[in-house]
Amino acid sequence: MDKRRTWLDVFRNAWDGVRATASTERNFKVHLALSAAVFALGGLLRVPRLDWALLCLAMGLVLSAELMNTAVEAAVNLTVGERIHPLAKKAKDAAAGAVLASAVFAAVIGLLVFGPPLLGLARNWGWL
Repeated sequence: MDKRRTWLDVFRNAWDGVRATASTERNFKVHLALSAAVFALGGLLRVPRLDWALLCLAMGLVLSAELMNTAVEAAVNLTVGERIHPLAKKAKDAAAGAVLASAVFAAVIGLLVFGPPLLGLARNWGWL
């Protein structure tokens, strides 16, 4: 029997995936902690609305890439078993590469947004 899922079921399943990833994946925890730090620093520096949008876009991209990386790894590990097939390695490496690319992009955004106000503070405090 094909039971139609409700929107609540869909969101519950998605949230279960986020929770499972957050509880088992070290790198996702690191990205969550860095996202919290970005929110705190953005609040302290009172960044403009457009900068907030860029920061949120970058953080969302990194967290989404990490979730997809976890999904690819789980699916590949399930189907491969003990022997690592070259295509399985390629899939896992590409998924990890997506996380790396998004994290580098996010770091550049962070430098562009936080760099000038942090340099200004450093100058005001006599550190530069």
